[in-house]
Amino acid sequence: MRKDYIFAENIQSNEIKFVEDHWTKKWDDLGGRRVGLKKVFSREEYKIMASRLRGLSAGAEIFDGGCGLGDWVLALNQQGFRVTGMDVSKKTIKELKENYPEADFVSGDIRHTTFPNESFDAYFSWGVFEHFENGPQECIREGYRLLKPGGMLFISVPFDNIRHSILGIVGRWKGNAETVPQRFYQWRFTRAELAKELRLAGFNVIDINPIHNRSGILRCLQNELKLKYDSIVCRAIAYLLAPVIPKCLIAHMIIATSQKPKVPN
Repeated sequence: MRKDYIFAENIQSNEIKFVEDHWTKKWDDLGGRRVGLKKVFSREEYKIMASRLRGLSAGAEIFDGGCGLGDWVLALNQQGFRVTGMDVSKKTIKELKENYPEADFVSGDIRHTTFPNESFDAYFSWGVFEHFENGPQECIREGYRLLKPGGMLFISVPFDNIRHSILGIVGRWKGNAETVPQRFYQWRFTRAELAKELRLAGFNVIDINPIHNRSGILRCLQNELKLKYDSIVCRAIAYLLAPVIPKCLIAHMIIATSQKPKVPN
């Protein structure tokens, strides 16, 4: 596991307060829900978990841990599931509840929820478990508690790919040191590290796959070649390279599919 840091004006703030403020600002900057619900079904995450969702009964209970702007909650509700979305940003959740009173949105810390044991048939969380400096175990163990026996857990986290390994070696060799205020932002994982964390909590790991190759290429072009992330040139290069560059080299995220045993281990 590798730590990432970001610039922060107040490096001493409480961790959960920092996470809440960071994501509230991000959602505000995006101006609210930014993608059509239909685009949810074209995402790599959905394609990976779709076959598992089809095995659930009508009205199955699903938990979205770190729901952000609520797109996934609303989209899966349209498919007949009963989805509860939780996010640390109280402001974002308040606005979602006002705009979508028919949906179930709650604010809270996904490491410590108040739902009863075995409340959900499935749990998914995209890019959330990595944001706590003590590691992902509290999130994973709470997910285990919330799931019914046989329930599925789908999570994505940043991938500690070959590119990051090379950059880490180069950085240590150069002796680079940041001089601006920084604080912990997230962990990066290899596939083996994420599998270990899931098994420690009692999950059976089904598979772990790299995803978002194009996003990884865009970050490489921006950070190493200093191209503008949103420029036409940068996006055209990423579009052309994504199908041919191995995902183990540059993919931005990994997604894990795991299952709570139907009987206790």
